[in-house]
This record gives sequence, structure tokens and C-alpha cells, in this order.
Amino acid sequence: MRSELPPLALLAGGLATRMLPLTESVPKSLLKVSGEPFLAHQLRLLAGQGISDIVICCGHLGKQIENFAGDGSRFGCRIRYSYDGHRLMGTGGALRRALPLVGESCFVMYGDSYLLANPVRAWRAFLASGQPALMTVFKNDSQWEASNVEMRDGKVLFYGKYSRTPKMRYIDYGLSLIQASALASWPDHEPFDFAAVMGDLAANGKLAAHEVHSRFYEIGSPEGFHATEQMLEGFRKSRESGLLSLVGCEP
Repeated sequence: MRSELPPLALLAGGLATRMLPLTESVPKSLLKVSGEPFLAHQLRLLAGQGISDIVICCGHLGKQIENFAGDGSRFGCRIRYSYDGHRLMGTGGALRRALPLVGESCFVMYGDSYLLANPVRAWRAFLASGQPALMTVFKNDSQWEASNVEMRDGKVLFYGKYSRTPKMRYIDYGLSLIQASALASWPDHEPFDFAAVMGDLAANGKLAAHEVHSRFYEIGSPEGFHATEQMLEGFRKSRESGLLSLVGCEP
């Protein structure tokens, strides 16, 4: 089943203002975490999970990302690149621009995420759902960040990145699946947010939900960066002591 996983679009083109001044001259994906650029950890994890075809959506300082990651062979995957162009396209606009590379369906993940949940299960849930998109969700209860998803019976009922309700006990985990057709009505030369796409799909009853049970890690905020570095340091020490052997969990 792993060999049948679709490509993954990695959204890595933003300005990363929450991580200033570290990101003034270095893209967030290349910030050093546990001794090496975060992207290296991320790509090895994805390859270990069976995702071998990755399209990196680049914008701010994107050439640095391409110069570092190359064709992906040293990380065990194939990498291609999609650039925003003369202006930043937002997460949705960047994905829309990358559709010729990713094909009919793809995973979507943010460039600052490190996610240990099993993507094969998410892919199977997406195929079984019959919906044009799927969001992985985690029962967060606002423990790490504010919860932003109402979910019931395998469907996202409401997703509000900025509008929150008391019924929101889940959070967007950061790994989604979407059919290219779900983006057909969105502008192909204008910036827009991927969260807006998912919110619209949820409002129309077209967004499946797949619950995962491993907490998310990210480097998009100073607090998240610190927690992720601690986790990756723990992986490194376990690997060096021979205790870490699970495929897909090794940074």
C-alpha cells in the first residue's frame, strides 16, 4: 500500500514572521533543529512513512530550500519544486499552482510540521470516505493550541482557523488529502489560504475527518520550536543507543 501513496505538497513558502529575526535571511524550513536543517528531519520522516514523491511549494527564500534538498535522493525520496512567482500566493494559491505536478489527488502538509501519525491510514480513510478532501484531526481540547474543528461521525462539521466555538474539541493536525477538482473553482493567479478551502468544504459537507492519536509537532512558533527540538533530540539519543527502530518515527 505504501508504494501507492500519492504525492505530497509541502507548503513552505511563507514569511514565517512569528520566527523573526531567525527567518530574516533563512527560510523556516532550514532553521537548525537538533543540529541540522528542519527540512532534513522532515524529509527522512516522510520517506520512512512511505511518501516518496514530494513537491515543495516555495516562495520566500525558496532557492535556498532547493539548493539544500536538491532532487531528494539523499533523503530517500523524489523532490520537485513549484514557485510562487513574483508575489507570494498564500498556502492555497501555492497549492493551486502546484496541481500540474501533484496530479489528481495529493497529501498536503505545512512546511513547519513534524507529524508521527500514519499517512497510510489517512489515505485509506480518504479513499473510503468518498469525499473530495480529508483532514486529519487530533483531540486537542486546546491543550497545545486553540482547538479549531468540530468533528462527528467521520466528518468535519465546522473548521474555523480564526472563528472558534465551544464545540471545537479537535484541531487540524496538519496533514490533509485533497482532489485537484476541489480547487478548480479557486483562482489560479490570486493568493488565498488553504484553510479557506477546507473551511468551505466543511461548510458544504464535503470534508472527511480522520482522527489521529499522536500529538503534532511544529516549528512555527518559539514554543513549538522548543518542543520539537526536545523531541528530535530524544529521537537522536534513542537512535544512538539502539532503542529506536520503528519505521516512520525516526527523524
